[in-house]
Amino acid sequence: MSRLFTPLNLRGLTLPNRIAVSPMCQYQAKDGLANDWHLVHLGGLAQGGAGLVFTEATAVVPEGRISPDDLGLWDDGQAEALARIVHFIASQGAVPGIQLAHAGRKASNPAPWKGNGSIPVSAGGWTPVAPSALAFDKGWTVPTALSEPGILAVIEAFMDAARRAVAAGFRIIEVHAAHGYLLHQFLSPLSNHRTDAYGGSFENRTRLVREVVGALRNILPEELPLFARISATDWMEGGWNLDQSVALAKELKDLGVDLVDCSSGGLVPRAEIPLGPGYQVPFAARIRADAGLATGAVGLITEAEQAEAILAQGSADLALLGRELLRDPRWPLHAAKSLGADVPWPPSYLRAARSATPMRQPLG
Repeated sequence: MSRLFTPLNLRGLTLPNRIAVSPMCQYQAKDGLANDWHLVHLGGLAQGGAGLVFTEATAVVPEGRISPDDLGLWDDGQAEALARIVHFIASQGAVPGIQLAHAGRKASNPAPWKGNGSIPVSAGGWTPVAPSALAFDKGWTVPTALSEPGILAVIEAFMDAARRAVAAGFRIIEVHAAHGYLLHQFLSPLSNHRTDAYGGSFENRTRLVREVVGALRNILPEELPLFARISATDWMEGGWNLDQSVALAKELKDLGVDLVDCSSGGLVPRAEIPLGPGYQVPFAARIRADAGLATGAVGLITEAEQAEAILAQGSADLALLGRELLRDPRWPLHAAKSLGADVPWPPSYLRAARSATPMRQPLG
């Protein structure tokens, strides 16, 4: 039996298979509101057979958006807009998940096709916040260092967004602590120069992530899984690394995290990353083995046999795909055929699922 198409049980939830749509920013929202683009985009991926469909990084406060075009979940209207998408995803047999995020010093940027760097306040941008007043790169806005009351407000914002997510029908919540965004900025000594209880030692630098995770686990229904996405390494000397990621994963497990989604990089602009097929899989394998926690592998996973091998070898419990699903939203259905797995197709598409034989019935 294909490992990729074996159900995955997490708390009181069962994923029908181990293929997940990785969170991918679309830059199509206005005032944080989901719209028809998100319905068609995420709904089509659910129709394509993925077991878990994540939204893009969804900001918990307006100033936590990567760009003005990002999804948000800081008010009830945004939850209502997402609810119809959640309903459609679930109607296709997939589990709806949401990634809650705060961009920190990487906030107030244009969509990638509109340029790079910070949008100035005069052009509709805002001054970002961060653990320390260190800009991401030259030409980027220097952020305001968060005060301790500001940090507590961030935790409250994650909690409020999680409550709205559950009310909207999401069944998995993922905390975004990767890719150089706010929680990752607190983790790494390259971006966190604080001297208070949130900076310096490993215990202090991981404090905010632990507090966010602990707060969310306390308010989420017991049966709903909680994920955390981390960058397992900064790919930079003196930065966050895999050993620290293993240590953090052990603490997250104790706090009630059910799966660590293992990515990397994003904290500094010119890190040398050895890109290649499955280049981040060893991080998932190490964390899974040493922390005793389920992991997700992500990054240049493109072939069915490749994903199958990652899971069959015990390197991860879940395969997350991003760009490959943009190229081929029906990838899970094609992978099932390649691996000899029997999976359901949307009834309206069954004619395409059958072997290529002369079609004698009308198509209309």
